[in-house]
Amino acid sequence: MTNTPLTPGVVAGRLDTAHLAANFADVAPPLGPHEARVAADRCYFCFDAPCVTACPTAIDIPLFIRQISTGTPEAAARTIFAQNILGGTCARVCPTENLCEGSCVREAAEGKPVEIGALQRFATDTLMAGNTHPFARAAATGRKVAVVGAGPAGLAAAHRLAMLGHAVTLYDAKPKAGGLNEYGLAAYKVPDGFAQSEVAWLMQIGGITVVNGWALGREGSLDDLRAAHDAVFLGMGLAGVNALGITGEQMDQVLPATDFIRELRQASDLAHLPVGRDVVVIGGGMTAVDAAVQAKLLGAETATIVYRRERAQMPASRHEQDHATASGVKIITSAAPVAIHGAGAVREVEFAYTKAGAKGLEVTSQTFRLKADQVFTAIGQALAETPSGLALDGRKIAVTGAGRTSLPNVWAGGDCAAGGDDLTVTAVAEGRDAAMDIHASLMGA
Repeated sequence: MTNTPLTPGVVAGRLDTAHLAANFADVAPPLGPHEARVAADRCYFCFDAPCVTACPTAIDIPLFIRQISTGTPEAAARTIFAQNILGGTCARVCPTENLCEGSCVREAAEGKPVEIGALQRFATDTLMAGNTHPFARAAATGRKVAVVGAGPAGLAAAHRLAMLGHAVTLYDAKPKAGGLNEYGLAAYKVPDGFAQSEVAWLMQIGGITVVNGWALGREGSLDDLRAAHDAVFLGMGLAGVNALGITGEQMDQVLPATDFIRELRQASDLAHLPVGRDVVVIGGGMTAVDAAVQAKLLGAETATIVYRRERAQMPASRHEQDHATASGVKIITSAAPVAIHGAGAVREVEFAYTKAGAKGLEVTSQTFRLKADQVFTAIGQALAETPSGLALDGRKIAVTGAGRTSLPNVWAGGDCAAGGDDLTVTAVAEGRDAAMDIHASLMGA
């Protein structure tokens, strides 16, 4: 190891291979069969269970937990996958504390919910380990559907459409399918190449042709897709990043947090991935947390998240915030960036304290500076390019019902469409529901 956490600048090799392997190991090791049965026995199997209502994909949670408790985890997995074909990833990354587990009756009564996420992972991993697919493809309908974007929404839509007998062509700009699951999640949440294993397992349904390196507006237009297919689903996510709009943001080592996470996820050897000694992350969502935590895990001496509002208003869940602080990340709230200082490369970030005012958030005259040799921005994303002819709702594609856009035979879902909450599980639900609506439209139902 040539460098340490105290080495100045942005360098690789701050930690040795053994430390990196330990740091990026599975953050939530899976339950064993006995542990799963014990955890399942805590479920009350509620009628009109609030956990089901809280799940964006409406998985029958009491049913799959009962199936685990009776020793049939494969049946439990089929219950999960019938509603959420990406149930394996969602079991790992869903903010369950805000969704199913947050609504659990045990949580309300005891402050300790049933471990729904861990049980979902146990079931889905058990079935997927057998390398079998629980669904069969229907007879071919003769209809062709284009799906743009191989992230959670696109994969869910493609799978459901293929299962219903349609011929699906899945277009994606990246070299590998998976979208956010492959390129945008913290490595310690989905280690060991799980995202690609899940894609390969999903593709066993058949009827899906994947075209990588194809971006809408670059290799082809929406009009081209509409002319060649009976329907189009847009699930390309948000490739653009929001700018800070402050002096100095063009300096070296001021980067989108998404770029850092993507590079880390695709690195073959983390010991060769450069990271700063003092890292500052601007933003308060899950991306900010993932970037800051992973900077610390790579060996940064300090990693600080700075968010413009109060901590209770941070988009990242309290569980994620606590994980960040437990990993050595400092969180500063009620502060907004006003300038980045340095000579070519960043040296300091200047912030001003904020307060709630009559017209919303106000920036005060009180400022402070943080030492930084690397800055990651995580203040939201935007559509990289809006296909012509589509109506927008704010900065996203406007949709009605199950993802219908303003153009005939064009649907949209996931982060690129208005109305969602930018969660993997919500994107899956939107892709699935749009697929069902496309199927009904194509078949004249």
